[in-house]
Amino acid sequence: MYSRIHEPHACTLTDALSEWAASQPDTPWLHDSQGSALTVGHAFTDSQRFAGFLHQLGVQPEERVGVFMSNSCAMATTVFGIGYLRSTAVMLNTELRSSFLRHQLNDCQLATIVVDAALVEHIVSQADELPHLKTLIVLGEGHATVPGRWRHVAWLDNEASPPWKGPAPQPQDIFCIMYTSGTTGPSKGVLMPHCHCAMFGLGAMRSMEVAAHDKYYICLPLFHANGLFMQLGTTVLARIPAFLKQRFSASTWLADIRATGATLTHHLGTTAMFVINQPPTAQDRNHNLRACMSGPNPAQHEAVFRERFGVKDVLSGFGMTEVGIPIWGRLGHSAPNAAGWAHEDRYEICIADPDTDAPVPAGQTGEILVRPKVPFGFMAGYLNVPEKTVEAWRNLWFHTGDAGIRDAQGLITFVDRIKDCIRRRGENISATEVEAVVGQLPGIHEVAAYAVPAQGAGGEDEVMLALVPSEGATLDMADIVRQASAQLPRFAKPRYLRQMDSLPKTATGKIQRAILRQQGSADAYDAEAAPPQ
Repeated sequence: MYSRIHEPHACTLTDALSEWAASQPDTPWLHDSQGSALTVGHAFTDSQRFAGFLHQLGVQPEERVGVFMSNSCAMATTVFGIGYLRSTAVMLNTELRSSFLRHQLNDCQLATIVVDAALVEHIVSQADELPHLKTLIVLGEGHATVPGRWRHVAWLDNEASPPWKGPAPQPQDIFCIMYTSGTTGPSKGVLMPHCHCAMFGLGAMRSMEVAAHDKYYICLPLFHANGLFMQLGTTVLARIPAFLKQRFSASTWLADIRATGATLTHHLGTTAMFVINQPPTAQDRNHNLRACMSGPNPAQHEAVFRERFGVKDVLSGFGMTEVGIPIWGRLGHSAPNAAGWAHEDRYEICIADPDTDAPVPAGQTGEILVRPKVPFGFMAGYLNVPEKTVEAWRNLWFHTGDAGIRDAQGLITFVDRIKDCIRRRGENISATEVEAVVGQLPGIHEVAAYAVPAQGAGGEDEVMLALVPSEGATLDMADIVRQASAQLPRFAKPRYLRQMDSLPKTATGKIQRAILRQQGSADAYDAEAAPPQ
């Protein structure tokens, strides 16, 4: 294992990879579903070479570099290469389209982006509104025509570059930016120091009791902290191999687990539900999987993974991009529906009255507040919106906006979201951004986007829209879904729509989404139940 795992304040994933490569360069590390493979030594060399390639292109330390890629060995060395250069990787969700993508590119003022060829067209479609972008580094062959004012280089050209020999990143340097959605404005970029990123993996190592014989199956996207840091980061810290699936597939999940010999993996509520919904087979227990982390972890899901699939331990946790994962499950301590226990040597947790920030007694519901005990083990703030950083840090506690209960034994259970947000397919969705897209469609006077519970036990939401038509307009719900879906990420596609004469509002004109949620989705238009067009 990495020599500094007991010094979290000094940990960086780049140093962990360098140390591993120096001692065990021929050890296999990554295989991906596209057929590529990396030893530890090759991963280190390729990452250093990519850092040198970026520097030859003019990228400077501390400069931001976009990563718009799906899971692959190439994506892993791209991210580590950016880290070695002491630049900042801006992790972009591959489902981003239109204004969602444009906002993040411009908010970071990205001049350089590394992109899969299949995704180039989505950047090109926004070309006229991307004043900062200058260079596209493209992996693979594509058909999109890149504007002449942009420099277009092949990712494979990095193979001829000399490796980067500059100073190593420090724990306080910003490794990456990941965007997290709010409800009162566009998504916000979270500034994540190297130490903060390593803390995700350190927590998983402890919670899952990762050992030298383990192997990770990673099917969650690397553009999120779960895939990149809780899983891939853990493999670097613990010095174990991993298999990278380009995209989650419920139908191949168990076959992949079996074929790769994986012992560990992670789920989101929805991916777990999709696996459970696959037809049972005689091979359901024919695998080496010993533990699975699933967030959330409904009792129904845990029972199926234990009884049908024979997985000994099913754990959960609680956290955010901003704070890491301060609350984890424990092997041998089944706690379905609960998040787990705080890692108290690294984080301080308070369950507090959301209005006064005063602690509430054990067994009572309050807001989950968090603060770090490790220097640079938290986000460094929100990019370009210091007022949001200050707002989140009221009374020297980070306010998660989530409600929870801690019992007398310290077990913490997530109850609900206090903030007005939507979570679907493992993504936090900004209601404001959905409303901005739908509100521009013809015939719509006003729109409110909000969450209604998804069917099943995934613990997530569906997107619902309340629509007020313009005077004299007739709304075609199927057409609204079609037009909106062309501009929204797939995970933000609305499922339920309801036409209303007016939206419920406060005296100051704020939409009362709580009232809309209480009305539920009964009798609403259901895009999934509607006949195909």
